[in-house]
Order: sequence, then structure tokens, then C-alpha cells
Amino acid sequence: MPAYISSIGTAVPTFVTDQADIADYMVERLELDADRARELKVLYRASGIRQRHSVLPDFQSQRQGAFFMNGVGKIEPSIGSRMQLFGSEALLLARQAAQSALDQTSLEAADITHLITVSCTGMYAPGIDIELVESMGFKTSVERTSINFMGCYAAFNALKSGKYIVEAQPDAKVLIVCVELCTIHYQDKTDPDTLLANALFGDGAAAVVMTSGGFADVELAIKQHYSDLSLTAKSEMTWKIGDLGFDMKLSGLVPDAIKEGIRQLTNNLLEHLPINYTEIDFFAIHPGGKRIIEVIEEELHLSQENNNPAREVLKTYGNMSSPTILFVLRQILQGLSDNADGKNILCFAFGPGLTMESMLLEIKAGHV
Repeated sequence: MPAYISSIGTAVPTFVTDQADIADYMVERLELDADRARELKVLYRASGIRQRHSVLPDFQSQRQGAFFMNGVGKIEPSIGSRMQLFGSEALLLARQAAQSALDQTSLEAADITHLITVSCTGMYAPGIDIELVESMGFKTSVERTSINFMGCYAAFNALKSGKYIVEAQPDAKVLIVCVELCTIHYQDKTDPDTLLANALFGDGAAAVVMTSGGFADVELAIKQHYSDLSLTAKSEMTWKIGDLGFDMKLSGLVPDAIKEGIRQLTNNLLEHLPINYTEIDFFAIHPGGKRIIEVIEEELHLSQENNNPAREVLKTYGNMSSPTILFVLRQILQGLSDNADGKNILCFAFGPGLTMESMLLEIKAGHV
């Protein structure tokens, strides 16, 4: 029995700030001189990001109650205070995304048999999975799985887990919820890797309902998936728990590593399928950054127009880590024409390791 993505719901915080205004905030926050300020603003302008969302008011022009400020001046919150904020704010976004996903199907919360939660920006126990059960009316017997600290590619592992569940239990109704509050881990550092990370990441949540099919007008069948590691680039992208939050290292060499491996990754994914690369209809690429998008387009001879969903998500939301690829898929679904049945979507995401994930989806329309 095949497994289907029956719906995708998304949610973002209410605070949204232009990228240029965030750059101004960072210059002020880091107390940069004129030359460093100019360099930082060039980085932000070249990011491909127009705006980002945050649970924090810090980046707004009116900063009353800002998380990184007190009455005297700037502060760096402890890891404990950051996790406390995650516990209160992440649940709100997770619920919005989960309800949106359910509302697009004929299912209700009580129908869900398996709940998979995903995050790399916050952890606590009893966790967000139990809080979702309590606040949304899932059965207390729902089977729960948590995927933590895997970074931007974690949604792929959740989708694969959901696929295995549905294939083994055709009556299963799986809900996946990815929620990330990247901006609560802002760091007061001026090294190139931290400056780059601060320029890219935003907050958001996405949820997926997975079933054996027949619960929505348009569903996505998971046809194949393939994962690989570029161990030579293992140290180029890391995510570690520090004394004052989670520390991101994002080297400028990451796009080169992805470029080197993306063609073989694609070939390995399609090797045992009755389809070749020229027959791909849509592309869902995790927009880890503008340069990552560009090198994939160059290496796979993909036009900017064909890759517009990834570019649009990057422009509108930035990189939200694990939910981001689901935002890209949602963008594709919203733009489908009436004759999309049978067409396919090639998906990619990347993260620490250096991990490279790929997946082929087939659109099933009008099967309810």
C-alpha cells in the first residue's frame, strides 16, 4: 500500500521584518565600524531574502519587551531562558500548522494514530508532542515519535518514518509537525560563519498529514527516496548546544560540497525508477541559502523559473530549517493546474553531516 502526503499546513509568527531593517539592527547590536557595517549590509542584500518572521519583537523598530534587551542595554539570554521561550512560543505555531493540515483533509484530530514532531531549535519533556495531544484533542493512545537536532533535512526523515508506518499499517493516519524558532538562538559574535547564519534563518512551522490515500483532492505519493553523506564536508555545517544558546557553524564551502555531490545524488535516486531527469515536472529544493540554490541550478541545468518555489520561499521567509522544504512543496501545490495528475516532483534538502536528502513524489489528483 503506497503512502501519500494528503495535506501540508504552514504557520509563521506575526513579527515580520524587512531584511534591510534586520541588517541595521545587527550593525547596531554588534557595534560595527563603518567598514564592517558596509560588509554586513552587502551580505544581507545578497542573501536573496526580502523579509523574515520571528517570535521576537527585537528586529522591529519598536522593541519594547525585546528578548535580547533589558532596561540598561543588550544582554545575551541563557540557554535556559531560550528554552523557556521555545516552550511557550513553539506550541502556538505547531498548533496552527497542524490545524491547517487537518482542515485540508476529511480527518479530525481524533483520527490521528501517529504523531511525529520535529525540531532542532528546542527540546523539553514532557514535550511539544504531549502538549499537542492535550491541546488539540488527539487520543492519548496516539503513538508518538520525536525527531530532534537533525537540522534542515529532518522533514525528510519524518516523511520516511511516516511512509514506513503507513505501508505497514494502511489504516494509519500520521501527523508530522515541524517547528523551528531559529531566531531565539541569535549570537553576539562577528566571525564569518555566525554572521552568515544570523543573515539567513527565520521562524516557522509546517505540518503534514500522511495516509494511504483518499483524504484530499490532491495528494503526493512517495515513490522513492535516497540519502547520502559528504563526510569530507562534515565540519562545514554544525549545530551545537553552547552556554548561551545553540551555536551554528555554516561555512561558505557548503555550496561547493553540495554542487560536487548533487548530480550523483540525483542519479542514485532515479536509478531504479522508470523515469529520467529530463522527465521531472517540478523541483522542490530546500533554500538553505541563495548560493546553494544557484549551484544546484548550475549543476542540474535548472532554470530560475523552474526553481521559483524555492526562490520565493527564501525571499519571503528565509531559511526556517526543517519546515522550509514543506513550505516549498506547499508553494508547488498551490500553483498546480487541473491536469497535474501523474506529474512528479524532485525534492532535495541538506544539513549537518554533510547530509544530502532526495525524494521523488508523484501527484495524485482527483482521487477522493
